[in-house]
Amino acid sequence: MPTPLWTPSPERVARANLSRFIAFVNQRHGLDLAGYAALHAWSIDQRADFWRAVWDFCEVRASRPAEAVTQNPEAMPGARWFVGARLNFAENLLRQPDDRPALIFCNEIGHQRRLSRAQLLAASGRLSRALAAVGVGPGDRVAGFMPNIPETVIGMLATASLGAIWSSCSPDFGFQGVMDRFGQIRPKVMLCADGYPYGGKRFDCLERAALVGARIDSLERIVVAPYMTDAPDLSAAPKAIAYDDFVAGHGDGPPAFAQLPFDHPLYIMYSSGTTGAPKCIVHGAGGTLLQHLKEHALQCDITADDTLFYFTTCGWMMWNWLVSALAVGAAVALYDGSPFHPGPEVLWRMSQEEGVSVFGTSARYLAALEKSGLRPAEAFDLGRLKAVLSTGSPLAPEQFDWAYQNIKADMCLSSISGGTDIISCFAGGNPIGPVYPGQLQAPGLGMAVQAWDENGRALWGQKGELVCVKPFPSMPVGFWNDPDDEKYQSAYFRRFAGVWHHGDYCEMTPEGGVIIHGRSDATLNPGGVRIGTAEIYRQVEGLAQVADSLVVGQRWRGDERVILFVKMAPGHQLDQATAQAIATRIRQNTTPRHVPAKILAVDDIPYTISGKKVEMAVRNVIEGRPVTNKDALANPQALALFADRPELAE
Repeated sequence: MPTPLWTPSPERVARANLSRFIAFVNQRHGLDLAGYAALHAWSIDQRADFWRAVWDFCEVRASRPAEAVTQNPEAMPGARWFVGARLNFAENLLRQPDDRPALIFCNEIGHQRRLSRAQLLAASGRLSRALAAVGVGPGDRVAGFMPNIPETVIGMLATASLGAIWSSCSPDFGFQGVMDRFGQIRPKVMLCADGYPYGGKRFDCLERAALVGARIDSLERIVVAPYMTDAPDLSAAPKAIAYDDFVAGHGDGPPAFAQLPFDHPLYIMYSSGTTGAPKCIVHGAGGTLLQHLKEHALQCDITADDTLFYFTTCGWMMWNWLVSALAVGAAVALYDGSPFHPGPEVLWRMSQEEGVSVFGTSARYLAALEKSGLRPAEAFDLGRLKAVLSTGSPLAPEQFDWAYQNIKADMCLSSISGGTDIISCFAGGNPIGPVYPGQLQAPGLGMAVQAWDENGRALWGQKGELVCVKPFPSMPVGFWNDPDDEKYQSAYFRRFAGVWHHGDYCEMTPEGGVIIHGRSDATLNPGGVRIGTAEIYRQVEGLAQVADSLVVGQRWRGDERVILFVKMAPGHQLDQATAQAIATRIRQNTTPRHVPAKILAVDDIPYTISGKKVEMAVRNVIEGRPVTNKDALANPQALALFADRPELAE
């Protein structure tokens, strides 16, 4: 048994939302559940009772109660939830309009703003009425080509209040990347900013916004929020109107919240689009709300006394997840810009000044922070910090150790994993349980997660495909422009009929946790042995001389061989001794099968705009296949570094 890195104190367990929820369930159903594992088992066996308990415990606002919690409860897809209920997503986020902070905004050039809950309600009401005045109503799409600023949150809330559908991507997308997304959903209105700062530079958005407006004939208005200048020049964009002019004269009252079915569309999210046009994933209002309430209140122990921060752009589902914390009364901290400009301390200074209590980021950021040499525990007062959340890629055991030594010893470090596909998590935090290195603490409540072999048999303590064998409320409503659900069925249910196949490679541990071994579609298979890419990254990126890495399988002489690309840290080169040190570390800490056939240096590693490595795109490049959607990448030029490498022909 591994040794826990952290165990919550009895006092912390006693005051946790999760402990109160267990008592609530026990009293309601005459049970004697004790601890997370027992609650999780009950949440799977009695899903209708569990989700009703979440609804009531978290005090969901609805104008009409549900006639039935579930309908077709075993159908996947096809199960329906809270049939007959009428509610509004935005109304649930905008309750308790008082003077407590709702949004705390900072950016890399020193701009700061604060909106109280009352101010956020009023601003959402103004924009809601302005959108209604130009004909936006239930089912219409409003697009956000926006940086992570308060107007983006206001735009989403105003859109949702009307029953319209919000869809956003971050302003670092190129024109084609925006068209690949918004061109499919044909929005009526698009919000954008005049520009945004990043890494000490300023970038314009208006030229791309004007091109999008000219190409999408459904767009009637482009509402421009001033961000880089007080009065941006809109003359080059005929459909553009300044944000203040658009909302002028629409009053300060709350929105008129449209009351809609539980599964009414709320968001359109997008797959990464690195192997073709992005899939447009439609998520329902009720499922998103209920799943986020569960994760915030129960799995992350967030309350109205907390300030939640997540480093994210508006093109990543963690932005949607972050903003939902308004529903539990928490303050939401927004940051726009580079997390390392002008230095690695920027997010931690903000955390100290704003009293961040739950800090969310990616494993990639934590790895870069470690290599920067900053020790937040020594440089800043993080007294209010009670939890750090990490997602985007697996968090290596060594990163767990580093975080407890250098961020804070007394905190819950919760690695979480889910995706845009479910706008939530399959596995994540357990605030009343221990943290083990390299493990996500637990499968999510209500989520029947298992690891399966290729024949559909459950595995314990072994690596397998991550599946979910029972329906859950935040499954997509469907895909946009997919009337027969063909794309939806193909994406998740083709591998195992009637079972959600997520495409991650995972392991269920004896401690009740989950280990994520990377994407299964990037799984290496040398000699028929399946290897998760994360197993190699954990070893390679723990070396000080390596800044980043990417590993792929290459078809070779009737088999597959492992190819490792490394981006060396400043001042280091990949020589024979370094390559040998990398290979030795991999062999000693994994197996000989994990050792790459070749270790090659590159100057850059390609990532999606949401910060994920693109192993499949690189594999396509080295095997001479096209990469069809480079606009999904943050640095598409990096792909050229992998093409026509003579070493790969040997």
